Amino acid sequence: MHRRSANERQPQHPLRQPDSPTLALPFNAPAARKLRIALGMGPEHVAYGMRSSYGLPYVTPDLVAAWEYGTIAPTSPELTALAGVLWCSAGELIGVPRTLREHRMARGLAAEDVARAIGLELSAYLHMEETDEWRGTDRQSAALADVLDLSLPDLIAVTGREAKLTALLHSAVTTRWQAHVRPTAKLLSLDRRLLEDVLQEMHTDYQGRTTAGLTWTNGTAATDSGDSGRAYLDRIVDHFWSLVQRTTTY
Repeated sequence: MHRRSANERQPQHPLRQPDSPTLALPFNAPAARKLRIALGMGPEHVAYGMRSSYGLPYVTPDLVAAWEYGTIAPTSPELTALAGVLWCSAGELIGVPRTLREHRMARGLAAEDVARAIGLELSAYLHMEETDEWRGTDRQSAALADVLDLSLPDLIAVTGREAKLTALLHSAVTTRWQAHVRPTAKLLSLDRRLLEDVLQEMHTDYQGRTTAGLTWTNGTAATDSGDSGRAYLDRIVDHFWSLVQRTTTY
């Protein structure tokens, strides 16, 4: 029977240095394991490289294996070191980025470089990353999108406007869509005629879903329209961007 080597076993209690950073990025564990195997390395080789070349003396084979099993995720410094040992970019080891910090790391950029490019003091920029609250101006937001190569949906998300967009879209499909064109255009800086078409289509789609399931059984109205409507609302932002993308290359 084939047995895992001691270095490949699933770790029970991987330990991280107590004073190391704890904030982790979305980690693509399968990609890390695939890259390591392709290089002919074991977890012990990766751990040694991170200890000797990147000043992380606490990294053990068990910790590397824990990352690959998805038990825990590496912190930002650990991810940078892991990418160096595996001869890849940090972006190749990151899952789908969601926050400002994750997008920066996925691009392999230093915080200093991003802060300089968008015209912010480093301390102010780092505070925005740590609190996940964007406080930049419109000009700085545009510069941020440029330096991180953000799509409009990503920019709206990392600058904290997605919650407001969700609320506007909910109201647009459940009430009068016409009343929500202007505030949505102001929030997103999109063409009003485009938004008129998109919001009208979404309103029609949602209203159709909430009435299409209506049936009658023994004279009693029975409907699954509520479930259909809730499912639509749960993914309303995705529906919106899909329609926008279909119409224009934002």
